[in-house]
Amino acid sequence: MRFAHIADMHFDTAFTSLENRKELRDIRRLEQREVFEKMINEIKSRQIQYLFISGDLYEHKYIRRATIEFINNMFNQIPNTQIFISPGNHDPYLKNSFYAQFDWAKNVHIFKGEIEKIETEEADIYGIGFTDFYEGPLHIEDIQNINMQKLNIAVVHGTIDGSDKAQMVYNPIASKKIKEVGFDYVACGHIHKRIYDEENKIVYPGSMISFGFDELRRTWNVSRRHQ
Repeated sequence: MRFAHIADMHFDTAFTSLENRKELRDIRRLEQREVFEKMINEIKSRQIQYLFISGDLYEHKYIRRATIEFINNMFNQIPNTQIFISPGNHDPYLKNSFYAQFDWAKNVHIFKGEIEKIETEEADIYGIGFTDFYEGPLHIEDIQNINMQKLNIAVVHGTIDGSDKAQMVYNPIASKKIKEVGFDYVACGHIHKRIYDEENKIVYPGSMISFGFDELRRTWNVSRRHQ
């Protein structure tokens, strides 16, 4: 099984640090599109079966329809890749969101506010999405009786082992509980740096572009998992 995992693209973010430099904001938005298209082309050339997007794909407050159409057109370029999106705190699944109102490509599945399991030939894929800008525990770690004869993958946006009170409203998840479930890979988003917790099979791919001088640009994560 081959899959790609990304998170925190933040399409159409305001880039507030460049508030007085419109030309630089436009350049950064163009760079977002370029790196996203490059990733899609890599998926196509490598014939990757799955793409997991762990939230904050876009900024609900600022997103333009033209940008959504660009994203969806990219998805249409890889019709043989199944795409799973777990909305985050910047792009929650709201009634008036593009997640709910837009006609997405047929290969796209968007998780909502209840834990859902999608069974494929290669794996059982679990996911849950934000339905508001702030969200308490979504309890994906409470899943029981997973099929240990298959690969089990979770797609989720949130904070792993967050002790800061401010992070408690961004789906706090305990790594110890995640480990007890028995997932083979936990595709996370929310933290803008790459984190690989091998013991608990938890991965943050980081952002594909930097959103400040304190962030390093990261690449997308591609993995091969076998039963």
